[in-house]
Amino acid sequence: MHAIKYLNVCFIGVFLFCISCVDQTNAPIKVIENNGTSDRMSSEVHTILDGKVSEFIWKMYEDKKGNLWFGTNHDYAIVYNGDSMKQYTSIDGIGGSAIRDIVEDENGILWLGTSNGLTKYDGKSFNNYTTEDGLLDNEIWKVTIDRDGLLWIGSVGGVNTYNGENFNTFSAQRPEIENPEVSLSDSRIGDIMIDNKGHIWFVNDGYGISIYDGKSFRFLTKENGLTDNKVSEVLQDSQGKIWIGTYYGGVSRYDGNSFRHFTQEGLVKGEEAFSFLEDKKGNIWFSSENHGVYRYDGKEFKLFSMENGLTTNGILNIYEDQKGQVWFSSWSGLSIYDGDTIVDALVKEPWTK
Repeated sequence: MHAIKYLNVCFIGVFLFCISCVDQTNAPIKVIENNGTSDRMSSEVHTILDGKVSEFIWKMYEDKKGNLWFGTNHDYAIVYNGDSMKQYTSIDGIGGSAIRDIVEDENGILWLGTSNGLTKYDGKSFNNYTTEDGLLDNEIWKVTIDRDGLLWIGSVGGVNTYNGENFNTFSAQRPEIENPEVSLSDSRIGDIMIDNKGHIWFVNDGYGISIYDGKSFRFLTKENGLTDNKVSEVLQDSQGKIWIGTYYGGVSRYDGNSFRHFTQEGLVKGEEAFSFLEDKKGNIWFSSENHGVYRYDGKEFKLFSMENGLTTNGILNIYEDQKGQVWFSSWSGLSIYDGDTIVDALVKEPWTK
């Protein structure tokens, strides 16, 4: 089993151990008390890690104000405003130390899917919601907002919706699969994507994909075209085509009728693909196991690796900021692509200066 697959599949078990412990801030963070508050600010974040933001960054997100949020595996949320760093923890109101998803609604409210609940940030304070408030499970893996502003929350326990007042349980049907290979829970929802028709795509743990059109469900599995029932992520591009990453079957593209299996065709290396992004130019980016990241320009796939400037070939998340820079996170730091070259974020951004 390759390193990335071990991280994304087997490492799920490590989370169960981590969240059973008391949430802690990471010791290398330099804490500066600000007029007696619990605010944590420093331009010298993680000096023991040679300036790295965190050892493990799950999610990157730039809010409407231009603040770049890093959702980490055990360091909660670290926010970079272009000049200095601020760390938010359970002291401030964040639910869990692992943050796997970050989204922003039309009102500028941030929603963080954490290892211990759904955390709301209104720009001033944090408020965390748990099973006591109606969630099926506190282990949140995905948060998506539909065109009506309704939150869809995928967790280890299934799917909740939130309308701003109440959490409701949504029964996401799944296909019948003989001997499914489940990573954590057969009710876990690892990804939720809403397509341009308003249909909702649910990535099930070992059960392929369930697609809800508002009235009924249909399913994608190995029986009708998937290369693997263990799907990691889905993305709809601007052309309406669906990109599908799996743990053991590589990357595919689905046009609503038929599939292209790029890994099986030999165009892409690595049997595990995840963290899909369509940039402002229409290029499709994704991470491929231990090979680095691919960029598809509509004609060909180009592989970027350590030879091109990545800190490692094991990339966990890909994100494009408002400047058009593409960020890559890994357990070996951050890299930034400016359209010409890939450089270490320690060189590109001044958070250790």
